[in-house]
Amino acid sequence: MTSPLGVQLYSVRDDIGPDALPQTLARLAGFGFTHVEPYDILTDTDGLAAALAASGLSATTAHAKITELDRDRVLDAAERLGVRTVVVPFVPPASIADRAGVEALAEAINEASAYAAARGIRIGYHNHDFEFAQTVGGRPVYELLVERLEPAVVLELDTYWAAVGGADVYELVPRLGDRVRLLHVKHDAGNPFDIADVLPLAASLELPVVEVVVHEGDVFPLVEQNAHYFGGLVRA
Repeated sequence: MTSPLGVQLYSVRDDIGPDALPQTLARLAGFGFTHVEPYDILTDTDGLAAALAASGLSATTAHAKITELDRDRVLDAAERLGVRTVVVPFVPPASIADRAGVEALAEAINEASAYAAARGIRIGYHNHDFEFAQTVGGRPVYELLVERLEPAVVLELDTYWAAVGGADVYELVPRLGDRVRLLHVKHDAGNPFDIADVLPLAASLELPVVEVVVHEGDVFPLVEQNAHYFGGLVRA
């Protein structure tokens, strides 16, 4: 049985236009990915569904700002695509610069989670660096947020951004325990840690998701390298 391995479609954002999407997904499947994580499920839901079906790839997770968008529209698209976890991908750093902002975000995510649960869909949260770099009362904003999120809300921990923000991912991942169901990962010299040592620490990991944001020229060789590297880890 093939172990699941995902890739965030933002990595190949320049190659997923209406005409290029089917070929790009087929290419990703050829690299060994089993899943893709869309970052836009609303613009052309039917086209994305058709390309997924043709490629044999699954999209069980997706990024969507469900706390800001029409929730029913997001959930309708998620159901159409087979997405089981909708991940809040980003919030403005200034919006969670104080305790009131953190509490408001947690409330919005918890409300979305309860609403989505009625349709069998989970809500998750994806971090960047600022949730760890920004502090309230001497504690990272991420810690305060996670404490206020209902247990049903899962965490998609971006390991690189957490480390850039000042977190020790070797300590953080096991401490968060089964809240961490998804990991954003990449393999390159920019990581301030060895990702091969971090993956086993996520005991309840369901899907590692490769994301390559910064690159020069053709991104596909780098994506393919990551596919082979992480494929070797998850299928070892």
